[in-house]
Amino acid sequence: MTAELIQSLGLKLGANGLPYGIPLHPILVHFTLGLFIIAILFDIAASLFPLVQPIFKTFGISAVREGLYDVGWYNLVAAAGITVFTVTAGFFELMLADPPVAAKSDWGLTAAQVMVLHGVGGILLLGIIAAMAVWRGLQRYRWRTAQSREVQWSYLLVGLAMLGLLFVHGTLGAQMGDQFGFHNTAAQLIRHNQDPNTALAP
Repeated sequence: MTAELIQSLGLKLGANGLPYGIPLHPILVHFTLGLFIIAILFDIAASLFPLVQPIFKTFGISAVREGLYDVGWYNLVAAAGITVFTVTAGFFELMLADPPVAAKSDWGLTAAQVMVLHGVGGILLLGIIAAMAVWRGLQRYRWRTAQSREVQWSYLLVGLAMLGLLFVHGTLGAQMGDQFGFHNTAAQLIRHNQDPNTALAP
């Protein structure tokens, strides 16, 4: 249905099943991951500043607690913003996927099961990251303005739990590309009995 709509707009699907050469979702995913991980790690470092300050001094790093919290805050806001585009691109590319029927992942899941889990999980993670950005903003500008530790321990624990969820979710996404060949040009050509070396030759 989506493929037909794309073609009706005059766009041609390439060998990877997309109207563009390189899938956007995997690229944007790494922005989401990097920004969120940096946000949590810097907030942890700032919250444990009395313990980590001697380590900074050993390496000649002139860090201040407020600066570390600034990095945590702005990276989380950026993560929430970019994740909107990450999820949007993911759903667009998911709708154009041509999943193999019989194959199963290393976790024993079919391609359809992985698609559902990854799609629903993406929306869930977007909601959590957005909620964490609101929570973080309230701590920064309302609840803890007079305190040296800008974030609550409960916030950091949720952030650490999120790192685990992102790992599981990212693994599902990797299985879609690696084990099921979603939008993988060479894998798609092989599925259609074409030789990638010949088809992709300049």
